[in-house]
Amino acid sequence: MTEKVSAPFILERRFSAPRELVYAALTEAEHLSKWMSPPGMEMSHCTVDARVGGEFHYAMKPQNAPDAPAMWGKWTFRELTPPERIVVIVQFSDADGGVTRHPMSGQWPLYTLSTTTLSEIDSGTLMRLEWRALDASEAEEAIFDAAHASMSQGWGGTMDALDTYLRQQQAER
Repeated sequence: MTEKVSAPFILERRFSAPRELVYAALTEAEHLSKWMSPPGMEMSHCTVDARVGGEFHYAMKPQNAPDAPAMWGKWTFRELTPPERIVVIVQFSDADGGVTRHPMSGQWPLYTLSTTTLSEIDSGTLMRLEWRALDASEAEEAIFDAAHASMSQGWGGTMDALDTYLRQQQAER
């Protein structure tokens, strides 16, 4: 069966950190739980089984509203090539890991495909993220494509958090 994928959302970011540390920060619960949330949110649940077919299951809550409901998500690892490539199926989920619709966008694709490539550069690591709607309807693809600008903003804040976290990790070593 051939998968249908949309035009990609692409994000590139340079980190002054070794590729192995960046890879670990993307695949290990002890790291993901400390940085993987947009500004104003915090991770309230984080489990990772980083193997092909394994999952990263997480929940986020607003930092200033601890009684607010959690927003759940899940990555299913499709490919892991340490320390250079991570391919995951991304979806919103419930507390049990079941697939759900985006809590604020009923037309968001149920599944998206994210490919992260890490390349060594003189000053550290270049991360390239390609994210696409997967097996989506035309309406879902249109919603995904229209969201690229807001995704740049949200992922920009998350990448800032990763950059800060990587710097802290290196300072502690």
